[in-house]
Order: sequence, then C-alpha cells, then structure tokens
Amino acid sequence: MKLTGPKVASPRAAGRYVVGMPMWMWVTRSTSSYGPATATATAGGVTVTAKVSMIRWAMGDGTTITCHGPGTPYSADHGKSTSPDCGHRYERSAADQPDGRYKGTATATWTITWTAPALNDGGTFTETRQTTFSVRGGEVQVLN
Repeated sequence: MKLTGPKVASPRAAGRYVVGMPMWMWVTRSTSSYGPATATATAGGVTVTAKVSMIRWAMGDGTTITCHGPGTPYSADHGKSTSPDCGHRYERSAADQPDGRYKGTATATWTITWTAPALNDGGTFTETRQTTFSVRGGEVQVLN
C-alpha cells in the first residue's frame, strides 16, 4: 500500500491570489493521496485500511489551518464567499518573499487500521505525508 502526500488542487502554483480575499483550499482524492486505501494479506487474513483524517496547511505566512476533510472545490458561482470547510485569507502581500511567493506545506495525517481475525488482533496507528506548494499573493489597488 503506497501512501503519499496530499495532491494539492488549490492553491494552484500558476494562480494569483489577492490579499484579503478568501482562498479555498482542497485536494484531489485518490486512493494513494487521500484514501481510503485497502490491502489484504493472505497470511492470517490481515486487512489494512488507510484514510486521511486531517490535513494541516502551513500557509507560509506564519498561519496553520487544520482541515478535517479534502476541502470543497471553488467555482465562480461561489463569488467572494469563504470556503465552508477549508480556507484562508492572506493579510499581507508576498512581495517580500523569495520569488514573491509564500512557500507552504500540506501535511496529511493518515489513520491506518488493521485487523487480523485469525489472530484475534488489530489496531490503529497514524502516519504523515507532506506536499509543498507555493502561492503568489499580491495586493490590488484601485485608482480613481
């Protein structure tokens, strides 16, 4: 069973994000990057199931957001609303950061449950996997 870091769908590296505007964060689900992933071993009938229980987003500006799901994908009909489950709002420009980007990480905590009925045994443990991302965040000024 291969468990990887979250597949970050947003924030997108090619995207430009505006200071003070809501940012929606989400990951693309797959068995290796979010779960659930299940494997069965023939020796003792062991079954292992793994799924992400939370994702901690270190946003690169000193804040960390913990989300207990994959996040909700943004679409234009949401306008300027905040994400219902996983979002952030940058308070200052990334202009003083290397390449004008905040460097962040999304760390998935995988909860792995195993059972071995033939041995009357089982248990749970956790593993973490990390993915890096970057965000170009700037200010918008209106002139009259």
